[in-house]
Amino acid sequence: MQHATIQGKKFLWRLPQTDHDTVLQIAADYNLSFPLAQTLVTRGFIDKQTLQDFLLVSKDISVHDPALMKDAVKAVQRILQAIENKEKILIFGDYDVDGITSSSLVMTAMMPLGAQVNFFLPNRARDGYGLSTKVVERAAANGYTVIITVDNGTTAFAPCARAKELGIDVIITDHHKPHGHTPDVFALVNPHQESCQYPYKYFAGVGVAFKLMTLLYREKQLELPTKVIELLLLGTVADVVPLTGENRYWVRYGLAHINKHESYAIKVLKTNNKFVKPLIGSLDIGFTIAPQINALGRLDDPRQGVQFLIGSNESDTDRIGKLLWQLNQARREIENEIFQEVKAKIDSNAIDLSTENIIIAASPNWASGVIGLVASRLVGAYGRPVLLFHLTKDGLAKGSCRSIPEFSIFDGLVENASLLETFGGHAQAAGLAIKVENLPLLKANLEKKIAAELTEFDLLQKLRIDAHAKLPDFSHKFMSDMTHLEPFGHQNSQPYFYIQDVVLVQRPTLMKDLHIKCVVFADGVIKSLVFFNRPELFELLIGQGDESFDVVVQVMENYWNGKTTIELQGIDIAKLRKIV
Repeated sequence: MQHATIQGKKFLWRLPQTDHDTVLQIAADYNLSFPLAQTLVTRGFIDKQTLQDFLLVSKDISVHDPALMKDAVKAVQRILQAIENKEKILIFGDYDVDGITSSSLVMTAMMPLGAQVNFFLPNRARDGYGLSTKVVERAAANGYTVIITVDNGTTAFAPCARAKELGIDVIITDHHKPHGHTPDVFALVNPHQESCQYPYKYFAGVGVAFKLMTLLYREKQLELPTKVIELLLLGTVADVVPLTGENRYWVRYGLAHINKHESYAIKVLKTNNKFVKPLIGSLDIGFTIAPQINALGRLDDPRQGVQFLIGSNESDTDRIGKLLWQLNQARREIENEIFQEVKAKIDSNAIDLSTENIIIAASPNWASGVIGLVASRLVGAYGRPVLLFHLTKDGLAKGSCRSIPEFSIFDGLVENASLLETFGGHAQAAGLAIKVENLPLLKANLEKKIAAELTEFDLLQKLRIDAHAKLPDFSHKFMSDMTHLEPFGHQNSQPYFYIQDVVLVQRPTLMKDLHIKCVVFADGVIKSLVFFNRPELFELLIGQGDESFDVVVQVMENYWNGKTTIELQGIDIAKLRKIV
């Protein structure tokens, strides 16, 4: 289908093409505001069944039997045997929120069963990602006979081979795509295996661990501890997996759970952030709650994260909570410094985006735990795939990649596997290590791949708009209706609305040299409009005077001094007055 387009200041806007009568019918059938009914149609929810499944999210339809997951039954039988025989079990996690919550979830589930269980999370700087031979040998020396990996292990060939030699049974639970063949282990539970029959494939690591623990508890005919629901929620949202299908069900269920039964850890994280909203949503977890936990693995020792999430001592939780806040503030500053360094290279044409389609930069001074976040911001700012590297003393470049939807960076790394020391990840986010001298060739090969596969249109930054709206549409009923589309996140983004012909009511103000606050008028209604991190629009808006322009917005509720107001967050503007 051809989309009508408008060139905004930053994005090419793809306008929705929907049948008016279909939208009206859905708005009437479900008592929804027209722009939200149009959003559903734009996103392909048209027939009754798909609409019902999406809006009502029933467990019967969304949630599948964990026994369908390849090797899950075998893994559970081995865990039961280990518990019965009092064998020592080691949970091996990862240093991000997914790894921390996965480790916490398995500990929470297995301790009440009397398992002799402990956990180990690698330090990002000292140990690097994933199961290592060193850890396997240490586990064997300490009498462990079972290792369960969570959120890693699918590419741990040498450590798994060593474990087998030492008589340790390895059970891998992971969600990273295999590179083809897989390690020789006792059990590999990963829905991305070709032979795995599980219908839903897009769990975070914590989701795969949760399914295995669900099966374990079913075998024992017991109810899982409710704490696992909170951990599943945090890890799923933080790992930016699609909030579709079964993930959508569990995140919605998890949000209802934590808003009714707030744990002390969540309370501390909310207090840190001066959180004032009556309820936590998925975006609050993604942007304010989870980054505090993530900062531990980025800048410090992630093991305290498990203690923070599942420990019962409130003073310990308070102490670690304070550390999380401090680390997250430090992380923000470091992230901003690196971002500005790369931006300066682009502004000075040291990285020339008129001839280069990929942004690659490296420094020995960049914290390896933060470069992935900077890469994400750069993709958002420039619409190009980004690879950033921390240069080590021993001649290695350890990198984080982020990409645009049109280009699978993981496929690009697979094609260059012979140049790489290690790599792993997904289509739009991956990690790798490479010898510094191989970096220019990797860049050349990726540039060649992009030139061969992508068109100029593919490289434009695009905004898929969900619906047309007018300022009077944004009422409290509208905000209430929008909750039916939640939880928002990856593959179910907060809707983008196109509003035509708004006029500035007063001169815009620039806040902190970064954000712009405006008041706009259209169709008899005045609304507040804020653009975050778009300082380049300030002069344009001032030059606009009293002439109308078009805007794309997302809609938020703002809580201030006990009052709730509806606020528009500006994404882009178009139909600008030409300044001569």
